[in-house]
Amino acid sequence: MEIIISTLDAIGTLLIAWAALSVHHRVLNERKISDKVSRIMKVEQGLGIFGMLLILVGYFLKIFHW
Repeated sequence: MEIIISTLDAIGTLLIAWAALSVHHRVLNERKISDKVSRIMKVEQGLGIFGMLLILVGYFLKIFHW
C-alpha cells in the first residue's frame, strides 16, 4: 500500500511542477516581459527541472529501498 501512496504522491507533485514550468515557458515565449524578469524565470525553470529530477530520484530510492 505504501508503494501506491508514494507513486501517487510523486505523480501528483510532478504534475504540479510540470504545470508551473509550462506557464513559465508560455510567458517566456510571449516576450512581453523585461530582460531581468526573463532571466529570473529561466533560473526558476532550471531549478524546477532540477527539483523534478530530485523528486524522481527520491521516489526510486524509496521504491527500491523496500
